[in-house]
Amino acid sequence: MSTGGTNAVVGTWEERLQAAGYLPDPELAVTVELALALARPLLLEGPAGSGKTSLAQALATVLGRPLVRLQCFEGLDASHALYDWNYHRQLADLARHSEADVFSARYLLPRPLLQALQAEAGAVLLVDEVDRADSAFEALLLEFLAEYQVTIPEWGTVRAHVPPVVVLTSNRTRSLSDALRRRCLYAWVGWPGADREQAILARHVPQLPPALAARVVRAVQCMRQWPLVKPPGLAETLDWGKAWAHWPEAAWTEPWLRKTLSCVVKDATDLALVHERLASLLDDT
Repeated sequence: MSTGGTNAVVGTWEERLQAAGYLPDPELAVTVELALALARPLLLEGPAGSGKTSLAQALATVLGRPLVRLQCFEGLDASHALYDWNYHRQLADLARHSEADVFSARYLLPRPLLQALQAEAGAVLLVDEVDRADSAFEALLLEFLAEYQVTIPEWGTVRAHVPPVVVLTSNRTRSLSDALRRRCLYAWVGWPGADREQAILARHVPQLPPALAARVVRAVQCMRQWPLVKPPGLAETLDWGKAWAHWPEAAWTEPWLRKTLSCVVKDATDLALVHERLASLLDDT
């Protein structure tokens, strides 16, 4: 697969992704490189908020390609994912010209999968939360992932100008089919270790003092061990860090923690649990 684009791609893939603001672990960087070299889709699984979507965004930045995003949901079908026809224009033109060819490019409405195939210089296609769609959508994806083409019954087969770089993400809300998995390279994207999460926080909130950044990361990683409905993800870590940077004179005390918990806790049941255990987040050990 060509990795060409408007940006020059130099250095190791770990360095390239870091330059785009994404700090991968070395194993993930190698998997990204292999997916590109082998022209294979990349399936990323892991908890919600662990940075899977951000990897696709960083890839688009590194390669200088547009990011085309397909957000999956229950009931997703071809008219949302692949293409649809402009029925109003078709009917209007048929009313004026009964012999009009209404199944041509003029009437086609490309959806994300077709948009990625038709991108002249290639695209990065993000199929986000594929586990939220049903098995029928997975079956629809198979031709696309195997051949980088789609078949439109009324028109014909559309093949990629430049094969897209495809990233699929899953939060494991349901199992994906073996057929889908076989077509992809696989990576598990879990929570980063404390050192890497602090490096991520420092990259995105450089004005936050290192000692306070370390406290934020320790507190977030502690909360991820609790039985929360929605454990805080990296986005919550960054929001909490930005909140503390907004008040650089603030002390890491229980009253201040309570005031800023809205950045990191996003569920009423979780909030009650965190309030009960708040004192443990003050411990520096």
